[in-house]
Amino acid sequence: MTLKEIAIRNLLRRKTKALFVCAGLAIGVATVVAVVSFSDAMTGDINKKLEKYGANILVAPQTESLSLNYGGVSLGGVSFETEEILQKDLAGIANIKNARNVAAVGPIVLGSTRAADSKVLLAGVDFEAAQVFKPWWQVSGVFPGEDQIMVGAEAARVLGMNLGDVVRLEGRDFTVSGILAQTGSQDDQLIFTTLRSAQQVLNKPGKVSMVEIAALCQGCPIDDMVAQISEVLPGAKVMAIQQVVKGRMEALSRFKHFSMGVSAVVVLVGSLVVLVTMTASVRERTQEIGIFRAVGFRKSHVMKIVFLEAAILSAAAGISGYLLGEASTRLLFRFFIESPEPLAHPNPQLAGAAVSLALLVGIVASLYPAMAASRMDPVQALKTI
Repeated sequence: MTLKEIAIRNLLRRKTKALFVCAGLAIGVATVVAVVSFSDAMTGDINKKLEKYGANILVAPQTESLSLNYGGVSLGGVSFETEEILQKDLAGIANIKNARNVAAVGPIVLGSTRAADSKVLLAGVDFEAAQVFKPWWQVSGVFPGEDQIMVGAEAARVLGMNLGDVVRLEGRDFTVSGILAQTGSQDDQLIFTTLRSAQQVLNKPGKVSMVEIAALCQGCPIDDMVAQISEVLPGAKVMAIQQVVKGRMEALSRFKHFSMGVSAVVVLVGSLVVLVTMTASVRERTQEIGIFRAVGFRKSHVMKIVFLEAAILSAAAGISGYLLGEASTRLLFRFFIESPEPLAHPNPQLAGAAVSLALLVGIVASLYPAMAASRMDPVQALKTI
């Protein structure tokens, strides 16, 4: 009879204890799998959502100016020279090295004009890009086309504008096609129209006041992208909105660290379950181990038997734990994630890691019981018969 056969027969004779060890380790592995899978999926899902909320790179005209601002009170500034950004130059952004990380480019032209005998700020935007930058916009009506405008909530209230009204801007009639719901930002004060219409009204053909850029920043080199955009737009000032990028990365990093901490605790508990159960099993088999030693089994043979039992149980726990963890994660997706694409298919790497982790924990936790079994004095063990 081989050592492997002896280990399997021992497990079959003690099904309850074997199942207890397997279940304890499987639950630990399942928790780790669920936490890791859910963490990765949540990271991807959060990153996708954060990428949609606002720009993280801003391109503004190059200016030599001093801002007079103190304590949050702006007193204006002293400007020496300002250069316009040419809209045609923005095509170069599509050719930078990290162009694949650019989600959207949104040029904006700004200027003051008069509407309903009041001075207002007119913004010309690319509304297709605006839906990427500002998905929280809720519009009563539709986004404007040519000869149409969208009015911010506060501007509509102050100017008394409603859907369908005709507003004259610099001698040109525009129809109010939409009213922007309250956002709590400066957007509430503005009047919006298409980029081309605003350029015509403000007499800025082919020019933009600023450019918003949304970069896909899960590991993207944001500083490199700023440098690359600066090269294709030498006359502009390119800035990374650091608080957005750093805040995003910090939030994802903390979530991962928390997940790893929970996993470590669960693995420790699983190893203790294996240690306690295997130690009790060895003590119950004192007579059996004494007989093995009396008939010529070496210490290494006894240790191998214990390790084989632990390995068989750990492998079974790893497989069942992975399947249980996957099922649990898919169930959690229904409550926390809108579209669970990250685990649409089994993850072979995670499955291999789960089995390897179970084997490592099981064998390491069985080290003390195996050594205790190998050190038993056969004479003393046989006296208990």
